[in-house]
Amino acid sequence: MDNDTIISFEDRPGMREMVIAEGAHDPAEDHEIDRQVFHLRLANSRHEREAASVLLKKMYGWRGYVIDPHAAHGPNRITLYAEAVGVTVGTMTLCLDDPPLGLPADENFRHELDHLRGQGRRLCEPSRLAIDKGATRRVFAGLIHISYLYAHHIHGHTDYVIEVNPRHVMFYRRMLGFSPCGTQRNCSRVGAPAVLLRLDLEQMGAQIQRYGGLMENHGDERSFYPYFFPASDEAGITARLMRGRG
Repeated sequence: MDNDTIISFEDRPGMREMVIAEGAHDPAEDHEIDRQVFHLRLANSRHEREAASVLLKKMYGWRGYVIDPHAAHGPNRITLYAEAVGVTVGTMTLCLDDPPLGLPADENFRHELDHLRGQGRRLCEPSRLAIDKGATRRVFAGLIHISYLYAHHIHGHTDYVIEVNPRHVMFYRRMLGFSPCGTQRNCSRVGAPAVLLRLDLEQMGAQIQRYGGLMENHGDERSFYPYFFPASDEAGITARLMRGRG
């Protein structure tokens, strides 16, 4: 593992694993030639941030969404990305709430966010999530898990808030445990309807403790949590995050 890598893992490529309610796969179908090593990293250089922006524009552009390539940068934001064989296959940006700067979701859901802040909640917003078709559900889960460790373990934030298209609400509820927080609005940044969702990070931590690392041995659990890293890996990941970001 190189000095810039937070964690690496080997997995089979293919969008098939991203499909919800799919039948169990047969390990006998796996072939060594079909496996890839994925590296999850912080985008600390201009080149890394540009590669993440290219993937983001590729995955959002075909839907007609307009993406600001500079919106991922700021003192209260980090960008994570996943790379395999030199190609960026996943990215997300995490925004930590900051009194002068706020969060992207303030633009459309300021009243709801201020209500949570008034309760003493410390908010953060995962955003600009894009996963290429060559990645697996472990890439998605890995990026979310690392952002959780950065926000909750390192900076003490208590809640995720996200803006999603109404079509994707059920996905985030079933696969990560988010719940609606407010009525549907029009997201001014992408020109599409949006719903605000919230997830208590203590709840996420409990799910990681219970299911993290189980992979296909998850029984009847149908969320993404079995594809998170085992809870026993969290201390090492957190230490590498702190060295990489400071």
